[in-house]
Amino acid sequence: MKKPNAVWSTDITYLKTPKGFMYLTAIIDVYSRKILSWELSNSMSKDLCINCYKTALKIYGTSEVLNTDQGSQYTSNEFIETVLSSGALLSMDGKGRCLDNVWIERFWRTIKYDYLYLYEHKIIRELYVGIKSYLNFYNSERGHSSLGYSTPNEVFENSAFEHKKIA
Repeated sequence: MKKPNAVWSTDITYLKTPKGFMYLTAIIDVYSRKILSWELSNSMSKDLCINCYKTALKIYGTSEVLNTDQGSQYTSNEFIETVLSSGALLSMDGKGRCLDNVWIERFWRTIKYDYLYLYEHKIIRELYVGIKSYLNFYNSERGHSSLGYSTPNEVFENSAFEHKKIA
């Protein structure tokens, strides 16, 4: 993992709202910790995950590897075909081994403790706008100790530029 787009990681997390659960999925670039795409839904369907992956592909191209857990969304034929037809390899965590997907799991902890647990959103639109705003902050303004206090955007963009220049 010495460059952006080498390994992406994805997962789904549950968000409790006054009207029931919402589901947030995201794709993180492991090298830069940049959140590449995300989706929010009241359904934990395979389409939620497929749409999130297709958005990342459209904006960033393909990764070499996509890592997921073994949830039914990710083991569906449609999701697997979408990933493999993009040219990426698909890696899945071992059963009960959330640490195999530690980068996205760490991000879930960050967004929950830094943002979601601090605010109660009465309507879903508020939740969506709040997540969008937080992700902009996370990618563009929040320095990460593991990145030498650079932001994910800085690491992703600077490294992507350097790799293009070398190649």
